[in-house]
Amino acid sequence: MPSTADLYCVMGNPVEHSRSPWIHARFAELTAQSLRYTRELVALDGFAAAVHGFADAGGRGCNVTVPFKLQAAELADTRSERVQLAGAANTLVFDAGRIHADNTDGLGLVADITRNAGEAIAGRALLLIGAGGAAAGALGALLAEKPRRVVVANRTAQKAQALIERHAALAARHGVELQAQGLDVAGSFDLVINASASSLGGAAAPVPASVLRPGCLAYDMMYGPAAQGFLDWAAAHGARGRDGLGMLVEQAAEAFALWRGVRPAGAPVLAELRALMQA
Repeated sequence: MPSTADLYCVMGNPVEHSRSPWIHARFAELTAQSLRYTRELVALDGFAAAVHGFADAGGRGCNVTVPFKLQAAELADTRSERVQLAGAANTLVFDAGRIHADNTDGLGLVADITRNAGEAIAGRALLLIGAGGAAAGALGALLAEKPRRVVVANRTAQKAQALIERHAALAARHGVELQAQGLDVAGSFDLVINASASSLGGAAAPVPASVLRPGCLAYDMMYGPAAQGFLDWAAAHGARGRDGLGMLVEQAAEAFALWRGVRPAGAPVLAELRALMQA
């Protein structure tokens, strides 16, 4: 890569596991863009200093992973509507000394479900498990697809209620019935998305199997071994399980488009990454 390549990175703690450098390197190759993308391990109390230092060193933008997404939204000079709704950002764009924050997680999720999995969201009944940062980053993009109904289920129902209240106007704009429930969810759904932390321990979903309509898509935002418990649970109850590797690739493609003005195709890079991880 030439020395004049534009600089980007992913910031997090931990960050050594991140696949983002590989993904963005492939995007750059496929779109003939000149850039260099690195991992930056950031001290837990040093996020703002790391961002400003990277920008001062010539960085053009960065991705943000745990635990800094809330801080990324607060640090920015301007914020997209997605960030304002989610309260969290995963993509920063540096321009003329100013920082713009966006959140591409929900866009990546929708792209993986609708393009790569071939599953329609419009007019369907959808269950979103969890009400933390992952769910907040996804809900707006899901509502924009105009499902018939969305239920947000969380261990603390009040947290789910707060999340849907922030999105009430958007849901009304798209004609979506939006509700909050605890984890003892009633009814069944066409699409079940796990945005909770349950998979971090390799656990199955924290909701009853009755939420799964036969043949429905059960999607875990985690990928690799962390998602296996959820995928096994889905398969055991007649659902089609899918992990979040495609979401990772597609949200990266959206970030790349914000930075470079061109959106690379996610599907071929996703296929390459799956093959690489299974080798």
